[in-house]
Amino acid sequence: MGSEIHQSGENVRFLIHLFNGRWFMVFASFLIMACAGATYLFGTYSKDIKSTLGYDQTTLNLLGFFKDLGANVGVMSGLIAEVTPTWFVLIIGSAMNFVGYFMIWLTVTGKVVKPRVWQMCLYICIGANSQNFANTGALVICVKNFPESRGVMLGLLKGYVGLSGAIMTQLYFAIYGNDSKSLILLIAWLPAVVSLVFVYSIREKKVVRQRNEINVFYNFLYISIFLALFLMAMNIAEKQVHFTKAAYIASATICCVLLFVPLTVAVKQEIEVLNINKVAAEEPSEVKIEKPKKDIDLKEEKKETKSCLLTVFDPPPRGEDYTILQALLSLDMIILFLATLCGLGSSLTAVDNLGQIGESLGYPNHTVSSFVSLVSIWNYFGRVFSGFVSEYLLAKYKLPRPLMMTLVLLLSCAGHLLIAFPVPGSVYIASILMGFSFGAQLPLLFAIISELFGLKYFSTLFNCGQLASPLGSYILNVRVTGMLYDREAMKQLTARGLTRKDVKDLTCLGSQCYKLPFVILAAVTFFGALVSLGLAIRTRKFYKGDIYKKFRESHESESVMVSDSRKS
Repeated sequence: MGSEIHQSGENVRFLIHLFNGRWFMVFASFLIMACAGATYLFGTYSKDIKSTLGYDQTTLNLLGFFKDLGANVGVMSGLIAEVTPTWFVLIIGSAMNFVGYFMIWLTVTGKVVKPRVWQMCLYICIGANSQNFANTGALVICVKNFPESRGVMLGLLKGYVGLSGAIMTQLYFAIYGNDSKSLILLIAWLPAVVSLVFVYSIREKKVVRQRNEINVFYNFLYISIFLALFLMAMNIAEKQVHFTKAAYIASATICCVLLFVPLTVAVKQEIEVLNINKVAAEEPSEVKIEKPKKDIDLKEEKKETKSCLLTVFDPPPRGEDYTILQALLSLDMIILFLATLCGLGSSLTAVDNLGQIGESLGYPNHTVSSFVSLVSIWNYFGRVFSGFVSEYLLAKYKLPRPLMMTLVLLLSCAGHLLIAFPVPGSVYIASILMGFSFGAQLPLLFAIISELFGLKYFSTLFNCGQLASPLGSYILNVRVTGMLYDREAMKQLTARGLTRKDVKDLTCLGSQCYKLPFVILAAVTFFGALVSLGLAIRTRKFYKGDIYKKFRESHESESVMVSDSRKS
């Protein structure tokens, strides 16, 4: 009886340890990220907004801009995260997600009076901005908990965001059937619920370094690749065979099971961490390392002598903790901002217009949705590829991460040109290239910011870095692509002897609709690649060094007690 009570107590203690552990936090972050990519589904339900509210393409692209604005202007979430606990950040994000998308669903289903354009822009901006709170809450904490594996960590987390469009598509088919309006309702409640369930699991933990840490991340990678391949297989099968409601439910069930497989890896690792802690607790060492107090006092005095304004123009070496102003006013950040404006701005424009591109080239609705799913799935492959491969190239060959960004942007140029000069089936290839390159840019951007400017203010700085994305989207999507599309559509309308008042929504058909816009996008992206190459040249000496040395030294000084107890 006593042994059973003791065993029960051990189980309870392990469960408490599990829910408070780093690895369970990683699993919880995967689930939050898997529901945080609702903005990538805009191409699926944008036609409902356009037809229900009678918008032309410029107005729809304006809505797309505010979606991108909300999704990328995360400075507020970053600043809130600097002064409040993570659970508060996640709760705010959940509330914003539900309110924004629920109002859009009420509008397209006719349950409320038709709102004005600015109100729709506000709704979608609020809903999209909620993903920044999920990013800031989960992504930033994960990078701080695994500082030496940040590239891999960012690739995996952003990879799940990339898959979220395909995951939620499977779920909405199973729950609501082939009703794209109900997809907006799913987007409203599902991410909010998942964030609330794990709201207390996402927080900064004490780093317990494990020798096989990178192997654990590879296990997570293999699981996520299997999930991506399954989603791709379902995407292909749904186009070839008519799926019944039961088939969609079965597909969604398998998808959910694959989402929870990483939990088994997390449990195994937490058992290992618990065993390490037990060994350390049995025989604590007397070894203690202290820095001379005199040196610490001298450093503090040196910091105090510098005024805040002077330090703005006197930044530390690359890799040290910059202040927010030091980072924002540095030439490295300005160059990175310009490359992001060109690269992500063009990619967002392409993804947002994918539905209309398919329509203009005569593809049926079911095929257009497959383009969106392809972008989502290859978005995932781009994210994990850039995270793992850039980390490998950096560790083995000291290859600067900005150089990887340059190669990704050149790949994006090829995707844009396939849209500008289409051939039969080219949109499928373009969807893959654009999805891959779009996904690869984000982990690289976040990793570069964390490496050049430190982790102290990372939650604010990575959100500031994203500001280039909506600015590029506004210029290239609203002011260039939307206006050129509408101009071509008006030509076709005039040729048929009609005026704008004679039609509900302005639609353009043919390869000419997007030819000039995507030639411009390809040129802008190529310019961004050249700018990124300039950053790679500037930072090559920094990346030749050991950029993670200070994290290893910090861990070694904290883990002397554990090492000594094992020896004894």
